[in-house]
Amino acid sequence: MGSRLLLVCLLVSRSVAEVSEHCSHMIGNGHLQILQQLIDSQMETACLIEYKFVDQEQLDDPVCYLKKAFVLVQVIIEETMRFKDNTPNANATERLQELSMKLNSCFIKDYKEQNEACVQTYKESPLRLLEKIKNFFNETKNFLEKDWNIFSKNCNDSFAKCSSRGSSIQDPQTSAFVFWVLGIILVLLAVGGLLFYSWKRRSHRDPRTLDSSVGRPEGSSLAQDEDRQVELPV
Repeated sequence: MGSRLLLVCLLVSRSVAEVSEHCSHMIGNGHLQILQQLIDSQMETACLIEYKFVDQEQLDDPVCYLKKAFVLVQVIIEETMRFKDNTPNANATERLQELSMKLNSCFIKDYKEQNEACVQTYKESPLRLLEKIKNFFNETKNFLEKDWNIFSKNCNDSFAKCSSRGSSIQDPQTSAFVFWVLGIILVLLAVGGLLFYSWKRRSHRDPRTLDSSVGRPEGSSLAQDEDRQVELPV
């Protein structure tokens, strides 16, 4: 019985050691080079991509930030980062997909993880998106090399804080639109007030009417002389 327990303990300790070694060296410099090549191959364009990512201002804990970003990065790699088949960029994306699947064993999902907590919708260039992805893998690599079990941290409290104040945080584009509408309303009210004041002032001003003709009194000698008929001698 004792030998069996010893064997089980040895197997468990061996599996833990394999996982720790696995996670600590999961992300290599080659993966970061792949991401840099993707960044360098992007065209400068005004087109924007809409995607969801962690709002670092809401979630300031670096470990919880990466833990929350991990699921979103997987979605971005699978659904947003699309290239023509059998091209260098498409092959690079496939390698990143394989890496993200392997990292599942290094990230322990929280039981009460809120899906939309600490998440914002962004509209940015493909270049900016790829830079965020590279920063995620680079920071994750540094943390795992220091502590392979770092992402077992429970972040439910941090996610709950985002949920509690998420309703009071507005999207920047929505806020800009609201301010724009309010500005137009204020301008219209100001113009309307000036027009009303001008009309009110004219309506209360004393009328200045000038008679264009001078009346003549009836029965005046001048009128009688004009009515007389003067007969000229033949």
